[in-house]
Amino acid sequence: MTAKPIVLQDLPPDLERERLPRHVAVIMDGNGRWAKRQGLPRVMGHKRGVDALKDLLRCCNDWGIKALTAYAFSTENWGRPLEEVDFLMALFERVLRKELREMMQENVQIRFVGNLNALPLSLQAEIERSMADTQNNPGIRFTVATNYGGRQEILHACRAIAQQVQQGLIQPEQIDEALFESHLYTAGICDPDLLIRTSGEMRISNFLLWQMAYAEMYITETLWPDFDRAEFHRALTAYQQRDRRFGKV
Repeated sequence: MTAKPIVLQDLPPDLERERLPRHVAVIMDGNGRWAKRQGLPRVMGHKRGVDALKDLLRCCNDWGIKALTAYAFSTENWGRPLEEVDFLMALFERVLRKELREMMQENVQIRFVGNLNALPLSLQAEIERSMADTQNNPGIRFTVATNYGGRQEILHACRAIAQQVQQGLIQPEQIDEALFESHLYTAGICDPDLLIRTSGEMRISNFLLWQMAYAEMYITETLWPDFDRAEFHRALTAYQQRDRRFGKV
């Protein structure tokens, strides 16, 4: 990961380590608007957004947050201009190939979730290689949602369970939350405690619909390429001021 000037490398003293979220999810919105404001092509916003994501990943690792999930490409994003989609696919592949060595050095365990079979074959190969090479790394679990949709994920789980019922492998009364979660793309990953969305949009955009049941939401007007450690600090400060009752008094 290309080094940027690192600030706030250590956990800020006003944050309580024992009250940090275990798992942070991010909707990285505003790359195109950032580029437009700079007078640049939209694709330059995506390149700058990759740098912001790399720094957030390193920050989570530095501060002791165990899991980070990033919404990189939704099932709806195929509707964007073809040249932008092609650029994003090539960017994902190039970043994976370039950054794998540093992710290994920093003990990052990377995982991709979504309908990966629809991605270009060369990108699928890089994804498989990165997941295989990092699967035993003991550091932060970095999940990249690519060609991902929350409704698609739920339907995928329902079909898999229905097939097991049809085959007589399980009975309908055996279906509970644990069984359902075991058929989600995110099986084995704890639910997010904190969802961050940049650029001020007030929606979750078909992201982790099941998993977000009790996540705290933090919305910022900051565009994703400008989301830095100081912004993350503000998000965590707001999170630690919440009273998470989970429906209890």
